[in-house]
Amino acid sequence: MTALQTFQLPLTVEGGDADRLLGRALVAAWQADGIFQVEATPDQDVATGRALDASRAFVGRPLKEKAGHVSDLTYSGYVASGEEETAGEKDGSEIFTVCPDIPATDTRVVDKWPCHGPAPWPSGEYAAAMKDYMAVVGDIGHRLLQLTALGLGLDDMDHFTRLTDDGWHHMRVLRFPPADATSERGIGSHTDYGLLVIAVQDDVGGLYIRPPVPGETRGRNWLPEESMAGRYENEEPWTFVTPAPSVFTVFPGDIMQFITGGTLLSTPHKVRLADRERFTMAYFHEPSFQAVARPLEPADADEFIHYGTHFTNMFMRCYPDRSTTARIEQEDRLSVLERLRKEALNS
Repeated sequence: MTALQTFQLPLTVEGGDADRLLGRALVAAWQADGIFQVEATPDQDVATGRALDASRAFVGRPLKEKAGHVSDLTYSGYVASGEEETAGEKDGSEIFTVCPDIPATDTRVVDKWPCHGPAPWPSGEYAAAMKDYMAVVGDIGHRLLQLTALGLGLDDMDHFTRLTDDGWHHMRVLRFPPADATSERGIGSHTDYGLLVIAVQDDVGGLYIRPPVPGETRGRNWLPEESMAGRYENEEPWTFVTPAPSVFTVFPGDIMQFITGGTLLSTPHKVRLADRERFTMAYFHEPSFQAVARPLEPADADEFIHYGTHFTNMFMRCYPDRSTTARIEQEDRLSVLERLRKEALNS
């Protein structure tokens, strides 16, 4: 069992020597372990507790009621256990996905931008708890990206945060059932498609991460033909992330690997079911929908990821049968997306 490194973040990042030293320590922890922990403040603990309590209350509702909280405009909403698959096998997680909550009157919704629309909240109390929590982890994400830039030796500590202005930040609020005689699978091995992942879990435990392994190939998961889904599922080493109070766990996603040219690798992870149900929240601190990410040291001028295209493609691939995917296809919203991509590249 590996003890994860735990860090305390400054209230603000000014770019001085102490921040650069901390940034280098964060980068080194990711390169060694693939993950680290950030200490939570008492106020952050309160917001976390409210969000987890709201999740527990929601999943206790009847399935028919939960299944009504979906949208054909946005990928926000309820995902039943078994609806998601990793590498062709059904996952056991029950999820409420929280994407940006955009009013139906917003110009982007009216103009048929894919994935844009109001979130189908179960209640006002649930919405308030999740929005408060996302504000907390969003602030952590902003500071972490500034420290990461400093830790990588960049002169501009806002290199990443300029991408995440008006970011397409979203979250998966997850419940895992107890293991049974037929399955211990929660979620299969995969990497996450975004920039930065900040997660919190209850005291049950079930998360495993794969640290960087010398000489091991890590696919470019943003390319369908190089998907990391299911890879190394049953091959050591895997690190069990022991539940700890008052911490957030943080690891890089695929876009961080892309931007840094593999200096920071996207962290594979998986979930195994425990002997009782488990609750967790995975927050994704992301570029804006119209952001264009490019490598720090591009080998090819055509290397880029348009985030809106990346997000839309990933979710359409993950949810081929969802009403949101059907509407994107039926209304040819992908042509709108192509226009947005061209506008972003030309701006």
